[in-house]
Amino acid sequence: MGTDDKVESSNKNGGNPNTIDPNSPFYLHSSNYPRQMQVNDVLIDNNYGDWSQEMKNFLFAKNKMAFVNGTTKQLEEDVEDYKMWMRCDDMIKDWLTIAMEKNIRSNVKYANTSAEMWADLKERFGKESAPRAYELKRTLSITQHDGDSISAYYTKLRSVWDEIQFVSPLPHCTCGKCTCNTGKRLTEAKEKERLYKFLLGLDDNFSTVRTQILTSKRTPTLGTSYHLVSEDEQQKAISATRRPTQDAATFQSFVVNKTHGDGQRTNGCFKKIGYPEWWPGKGKKEKENPKAALADANSCPIP
Repeated sequence: MGTDDKVESSNKNGGNPNTIDPNSPFYLHSSNYPRQMQVNDVLIDNNYGDWSQEMKNFLFAKNKMAFVNGTTKQLEEDVEDYKMWMRCDDMIKDWLTIAMEKNIRSNVKYANTSAEMWADLKERFGKESAPRAYELKRTLSITQHDGDSISAYYTKLRSVWDEIQFVSPLPHCTCGKCTCNTGKRLTEAKEKERLYKFLLGLDDNFSTVRTQILTSKRTPTLGTSYHLVSEDEQQKAISATRRPTQDAATFQSFVVNKTHGDGQRTNGCFKKIGYPEWWPGKGKKEKENPKAALADANSCPIP
């Protein structure tokens, strides 16, 4: 290595050739160890989509995604940084294998590099699966609101949509020379299809806001529609909290009016269930019962 190369290597490693720049993909913190890798679920036969996305997030956070996607190429043994490269690659292989089901782990543990292991897993589990795609489409078709919160309902749909996109991605141009808008039209069509599914599965008490969205001069996006429906849900919740008070006031007015024409029967009713606080007069002969204030008119013999 010439003088200039040594200077360049020194600068790359933060000014000291014996240290590694923390921004370098070769950098491993002293706290890194194989069992540090933790995912919600280990890799099994039918969860590669979720598993691979979680692994990508972890590797990106560790600045090691370049090893598995081939950006950081395998170095030859006579290259100065070979040992650093090997050390990182072995750590990544350990992270990957620990996050696999035992039978899968045994089939990939002899891979030479982490990139080779990653490619093998993608080849085996990442290809479009017709049975899985069918299952997901069926799940999507029967997913309904069914009284859940709008957030929970949308989350269920989103989860299925994301996995469908993984196992059955939209076609796209790879030549880089196309001038058509095919990709854009496909994306817009997918967005509308998802919007219609979201609206179609809503419970009937959201029919008004659904009609407003569908009859808009310019159809809102799925995200905008979700927020509109969520706001409608919040308004319904606020109205529901006010209704019992209004019903009690209506019943009170009804009974007070009845005291002029049928007061004896009303008084007889409250002798059984207890007098409410608003009952006129001073001759209360029984201890007041708060439940009487919310008693349904059908519970008393008042025509």
